[in-house]
Parts: sequence; structure tokens; C-alpha cells
Amino acid sequence: MGSRGGAVAPAVALPRDVAAALAAAVGSAWLLTDPTALHAYACDGLTGWRALPRAVVLPASTDETAAVVTILAAHGIPFVARGAGTGLSGGALPVAEGVVIGLARMRAILRVDLDDERVTAQPGVTNLAVSEAVAALGYRYAPDPSSRQVCTIGGNVAENSGGAHCLKLGFTTHHVVGATLVLADGQVVELGGTALDPAGYDLLGAVVGSEGTLGIVTEVVLRVIPLPPAVRTLVAAFEAIDAAGEAVSAIIAEGVTPAAMELMDRTALSAVEAAVHPGYPSGAAVLLVEVEGPDRRCAEEAEQVIACCRAAGATACRIAAGEGEAARYWRGRRAAFAAMGRISPHYYVQDGVIPRTRLAEVLQAIRRLEEEHGLRVANVFHAGDGNLHPLVCFDGTRPGEAERAEEVATRILDACLAVGGSLTGEHGIGRDKVCQVPKQFTVADQMAMHRLRTAFDPAGLCNPGKLLPTPRLCGEAPGIYRPHPTELRGVADRW
Repeated sequence: MGSRGGAVAPAVALPRDVAAALAAAVGSAWLLTDPTALHAYACDGLTGWRALPRAVVLPASTDETAAVVTILAAHGIPFVARGAGTGLSGGALPVAEGVVIGLARMRAILRVDLDDERVTAQPGVTNLAVSEAVAALGYRYAPDPSSRQVCTIGGNVAENSGGAHCLKLGFTTHHVVGATLVLADGQVVELGGTALDPAGYDLLGAVVGSEGTLGIVTEVVLRVIPLPPAVRTLVAAFEAIDAAGEAVSAIIAEGVTPAAMELMDRTALSAVEAAVHPGYPSGAAVLLVEVEGPDRRCAEEAEQVIACCRAAGATACRIAAGEGEAARYWRGRRAAFAAMGRISPHYYVQDGVIPRTRLAEVLQAIRRLEEEHGLRVANVFHAGDGNLHPLVCFDGTRPGEAERAEEVATRILDACLAVGGSLTGEHGIGRDKVCQVPKQFTVADQMAMHRLRTAFDPAGLCNPGKLLPTPRLCGEAPGIYRPHPTELRGVADRW
């Protein structure tokens, strides 16, 4: 199921008949079995967990994907779907006894239908490419993770990604209206359609955010929306991050719902300024706010935001002078994770969610953890919806620091749960946080999710070891649902 860091054991080779069948399904050039090539797929963006798959298969269509899954299912071989590998929870971590099904070749935009405001895309299309395909026609795709230029639609669907503009415009689940899904036995089904609210059970809603555990999405029907008539981008600097948090709550209380509201602390700002020079005003924290809509309303909301920031103690408030300056401000925010390499050789990213009103309390808890463990934490937030992205800085060459960083990251999530928050906002549970699931979900909750998963994948082959805890994964950790082998047809024991 993958191991922490270090060298990974070589995988057992596929049986010759299976390898031959897979090569016939996709073409021999698209079946990778060389150990050197397999190392490129040993992890996703969370590099601390690694495993070598037995092979990597790269289909180019729904039919090829279905053929591959059918072959693997017939031989009881588990598989993991992978997009660009930018995930940060180990969701695309290979299974050592399984196969990776890479979707990178499936990168076509199949249809653009602006009469219905729909775009149909394959899973390997990058997030940004969807907006670029319709921008000249006055439209955009609203979800926009910071990695939008490289992360793919398939991965966005798996994790229910959000991004900076999810506060006002919603997450991936609000913009996916249909999907083609290859089930774990190779059957192909269509979920949803072009309508926003089709009849029947919301199976599409179950698939979005299921972290690749219910099947492989090979086509997605996306809702695109018109570009706003006007946009204002503002930055405000504060001498205390708590004051910036107060400004966030005040803006929402004022009745303003910004399109985006992002917060960075001094540690993150120092890295960003060194890396991309966005030119933010100096302070212990910077709040980046974007409002959009009709020009008059946009101007009014910008003034309301400035008034709230000043009332909370902002030392500087600035409206971007034009698109160039606004783009520079956003470039700084989107570069925050990558920029951390300027100040730390390694970092551990977390993804907890809290009520906005508890921001100051959780920040204080994070500061105490910094002092207790002697590690710096850079804080980057989707502040409007309470999605924290603390980056725990450490040096992996120093004995014990990686373990201390993991402990800090885990305790940050504990602090989020203690105030009524969640383990994840958009990065997912994956392998990284699977053993913490019982802290948020009861045994009954887990039982319901296990049964849903089994309904889609009774053989337990689709991305095993992710999302739901089992004794095999988590030992005797308290609160784990332990199904009787006959209850779920033996599936859970294999996970």
C-alpha cells in the first residue's frame, strides 16, 4: 500500500499473458514495465509516500480504459488512476501489487457548446486549458486551483478541487454536470448529463470527490460561466495575522461575498516576494481580495472591503491599478507553495478547514505548535471559506525533523477538528490522512461509506488503501469500522 520515504521495493512483474493483453489494448509503446520508468510514478505531489507499481498503462480513450480495466479485473489486479500527479494527499500513490492507469494522453476538449454553457473534456485536460478554450468567447471555468496550469480535470473531479474563487463560485462539484465512468469491472456508464438537476439518485455527486475509489472518469461535462463585466483586485496589509482574520469575518458580515479572499502570513510572504516579486505592501499578513460583477456594484463592494480592512487595523490598502498589477498580485498567491523552496528545503502541506470565526483561535494553536516543536509554519489560506493550507517547514536531512513535521501537521488537523472543522477542503484524504478519518467520522459514518464504495467496486480493486481506514492500513487505531468479512463480501479485508 506504499511506504514512507526512502527506497521502495521493486514490484513483482505482471504475468506475461496479462502484459500481452494490456499491450494489445493500448499499444506496446503505452505499456511501461521498465523499473526506471516506473519510478516516475512512485508518488504524487506528496513525495513522502512511495510505492512502485507492477506496470503503468496509458490509454487514449474511454474504450481503451475500459479494455484495460476489464483485463485487470479478470485477473484480480488492483489499479490506481493518475492524472498529472500534482495531488498532495497520496491519492495517486500506486499499489505495489497493482497497476497505474495514467490518463495523461487523454487531453482533448471534445465539445464546446456555449448555447448550453457546456464544455466536454477528457480527464487529462488541464484546468486552465478549459478557461483558455472559451475565454475569447466571453466564458470561463470557475474552479481554479493554484496548480491550474498543470493539474487536470480528472484529478479535480477526484478531489472536488476548489481554488481561490470557490468562495463565491463554488467547487468542482458545482460545475460538473455529467461524466463517463469506467467501473471497476470495465463497464462504462453515463452519469448526469447536460441538465443541472437530472432525475434519480445523485450518483455523479457521489463520484465527484470520491478520490478515484468508485471508478475512472474518462469524459466530463463541465459548466462554464460568463466572464464578469468588471473586476477589482485589492490587497491589504496587517501587522497581526489575527487582525487580518477579523477583517475576513467583517467583510462577510457586511454582506459582501468576494469572488476570492486569500490570506498569507509573514513567512509565506517572504518566500513569495523572493520568488516572484508581486510587490505586496509589507506586514505580518496580507489579505488578497477580489470582487466582481457589474461595474457600479463592483466599485461599491471594493469600498466596503477597504472599510472593513481599515476598521480591523490594516496598515495599507491598495486596489490594483490595472490587469497587469492584478495579475502580479495573483501570481504571488499562486506561487506560494513552490516559493517555499526559497526558505526551506522541505515542507509538509496540510489542508484543514475551520469556521471563519475560529481563525484566530486556530492560528494561536499553530503558533504554539511552532514553539513546542521548533519548526516554522507558513500559513496560506482560502480565507473566505476557512480552508487552511499550513506549510510545515523542515530539513529532512536532520534526524527526526520529518517526523516532527508530520506530528505538527497532524496536530494542526486536530486543532481544526476541535473547532468544528474538517480534515480536508480540497486536497483529499488519500493515503496521508486515512488513519485520521475516525477522528471526524463515526463508525456508522464509515460503514455507510464502505457500503457505497462496495456497491461501485465489489472486488475492492479501484484505488485501494485510500480514503477509508481499515485495520490493515491503520493497525488498532480506535474508531475504525471493522466489517465482518461476509458483510461486504470480503472486500474490506483486502483493502
